[in-house]
Amino acid sequence: MIVSLLRTALFSWPSGTGRHWLKHAPRIKSSPLRGNRVWPGSDDSPAVIPPNMLDRRAAPGEMAADAAPKPAGSAAPAPEALYENGTAAGERSPAPAVKGTGKIYTAHFGLRERPFALQPDPDFLFWSPQHKRAFSMLEYGIVTQAPITLITGEVGAGKTTLLQQLLRSIDEDVRIGLVSNAQGDRGELLRWVLMSLDQEAPASSGYVDLFEQFQRYLIEQYAEGRRVILIFDEAQNLARESLEELRMFTNINSGKDELLQLILVGQPELRDMVLRYDMRQFAQRVSSSYHLPSMDRETLAAYIAHRLSVAGAERPIFEEETYTPIFEATRGVPRLVNQLCDLALVYAFSEGAETVDATTVRQVIEDGAFFGGGVQEPDPPTLVLRGRPVE
Repeated sequence: MIVSLLRTALFSWPSGTGRHWLKHAPRIKSSPLRGNRVWPGSDDSPAVIPPNMLDRRAAPGEMAADAAPKPAGSAAPAPEALYENGTAAGERSPAPAVKGTGKIYTAHFGLRERPFALQPDPDFLFWSPQHKRAFSMLEYGIVTQAPITLITGEVGAGKTTLLQQLLRSIDEDVRIGLVSNAQGDRGELLRWVLMSLDQEAPASSGYVDLFEQFQRYLIEQYAEGRRVILIFDEAQNLARESLEELRMFTNINSGKDELLQLILVGQPELRDMVLRYDMRQFAQRVSSSYHLPSMDRETLAAYIAHRLSVAGAERPIFEEETYTPIFEATRGVPRLVNQLCDLALVYAFSEGAETVDATTVRQVIEDGAFFGGGVQEPDPPTLVLRGRPVE
């Protein structure tokens, strides 16, 4: 009896719905290697698109017509179909409306945008004395045609933001190759380099062929009056052999003119590796370097005020008493400061507060919402002599 009813219901659906679009709807698949592009007709993990989604794409911030919320005063379910809480039979209780992520508190505090987003943004770059020195060393390395420029700093210190600012100010007579998080042997490293310069790196080509292609490209650019600068972000992930390979790249330079310059940016581990005795040949070619430290409390206070101002704040939002707990929890690391301040604004907004006070900041920390601040620093290594630890 049940099977018969289901069969009747299935084949009684009107054309254009139900099994009709299940059969003919295109199937899509996304790939992280292609920037989430989609290819129809794939049978691998298919996802079906309902016809109303195919007929109309909702604009940003807009819902599809059939999914839009009912306007006030629209017809409600029959009284007998409602429970005591006003929910229709067979429906769940309505959830509170969720505002757009980018506007969760901006209007409340009179801001144009979120001031403490985690993505690197040169428009929010705060020129602390340390960041000015780091950027000056980057520019110095380029102007003086330093073979290797080395910039290091803690995680979240603002190194990538400085790089993005540098890319904005580079002259047109310079060709930039940006390599992020390159790994592998020397052949794979050379492929990363060529691809960063929009050059083909066929899988069938050996190392000698790839190196000859790279050297020819440098000479061609030099003949046209252009220099080539390779920038390696997250360079602490490069192995010792890869760093040595980069040093060998600088041997292409001859005479007074530099065909190639290298800029390496990474965490303190990169600096430690370069300072090893067996890396002294590499270290001697570093003509410009700077280590970007964390902010002190006074710099942190100015940093918070700067980002709020860029985001459109016309009044103080963080009270003076908040700077000490923020500094203690973040150790002055800009990325951690952004995370904690962003959460503090969410907490203050949820309470209807016009400003953020120290109590709100501590509440964020006590609740465990400030996840990045819970990372513990590793213990220092213990020296052992003759089986006994040395304190």
